[in-house]
Amino acid sequence: MQQYPLPGEGLIPALGLGTWKSASAEVTKAVEEAITAGYRHIDCAPIYGNEPAVGTALSRAFAAGTVSRQDLWLTSKLWNNAHGPDMVQPALEKTLLDLQVDYLDLFLIHWPVLFRSDIIFARNGDEYLPLDSIPIIDTWRALEACVAKGLTRYIGVCNFSIKKLDNLCQQATIQPVNNQIEMHPYLQQPEMVKYCQANNILLTAYSPLGSGDRPKGMKKKDEPSLLDNPVIQRIATRHKVSPGQVLISWGLARKTVVIPKSVHPQRIRENLAAAGLILDAGDLEEIATLDRGYRFVDGSFFQIPGSPYTVKELWDE
Repeated sequence: MQQYPLPGEGLIPALGLGTWKSASAEVTKAVEEAITAGYRHIDCAPIYGNEPAVGTALSRAFAAGTVSRQDLWLTSKLWNNAHGPDMVQPALEKTLLDLQVDYLDLFLIHWPVLFRSDIIFARNGDEYLPLDSIPIIDTWRALEACVAKGLTRYIGVCNFSIKKLDNLCQQATIQPVNNQIEMHPYLQQPEMVKYCQANNILLTAYSPLGSGDRPKGMKKKDEPSLLDNPVIQRIATRHKVSPGQVLISWGLARKTVVIPKSVHPQRIRENLAAAGLILDAGDLEEIATLDRGYRFVDGSFFQIPGSPYTVKELWDE
C-alpha cells in the first residue's frame, strides 16, 4: 500500500476505509473485513454515530493479533458543537474511549461551522453560533495542546477553503498536515491542490465515488452520477475494472488520500485493489475534462433561516 510522508517520519496510508453512513450494525464487520483485507487506515468521526462499533472491530483485531495499534492509521474529527477550547480535549477523549485506543493518528476540525454546545445538529437558526464567536485559532490552540499531551499525533481540518486554511496556517504553531475535502472528477479543485502542494498539506478526498448513498435530504434534484459517467465507464471497460476503481485510482494518481466507504466485503476488497490500477496519461486527460465544480456535499444544510452560514461564505467562492 502506498504511503505519504508527514513531518516527524509519519506515514499515512494513501487508501483508507471511510465510515460515514455506515450503520453501527454493519460497520464492525466492515472494519474487521477491511483490516483482514489489508486496509491500514480507518477514517471516523463522532457525528457518524458509529465510533463505538468501530472500536469493537479494532479491539477484536488487536486481541486476535491481526494488527497492532501501531499498524493502523486512525483519523477522527471534532464536531461543530465542541469548538470551545475547554471542550476539545474532552471530545477527543470521548472518541478515544469509543474507539478503545490511547491516541489518534490524526484529529481534524470537521467543519468551520459552530453549533451551540448542547446541540448535536442545528435545525434552527438560534442553535448556530457565528464563526467569530469562537475563533478557529482558539480551537486550534486546543488541538495543538492535544498533540503535546500525546492524544493525537497530527492535527488538521476538513472542509476548509483556501482562504480559511491559509488564515489558519498564518497563525498556527503546529501547521495543519491535512485538509479533508470532497474531491472527485466533477470537483477537481486544482487551485486547492496547488495551494496544498506548495504548503506541504496533504489532501484527503471524501465522497470519491460521488456519495450516491447519502441521505435523501442531502441530495439535490437530478444529481449527476459519477459511476455512470460515460468517460469513467469507458476507461473502466478499457482496463477491465469497475468505474469505482477508476475513480479511486484517479484520486491516488493525484497524490491525495482517498477514503471510499463500503460495508460490503466484495466491494471493500475491490476498492483496495484499485491501488494497483495505474491510469495512463490519456485516461487522466479524459478525466480532466469532467470537472464542473460540482459539490454533492455543498453545506447547504447549514444555510437555513437565521443561520449565520451561507454556501458562498462557507467555501469563500
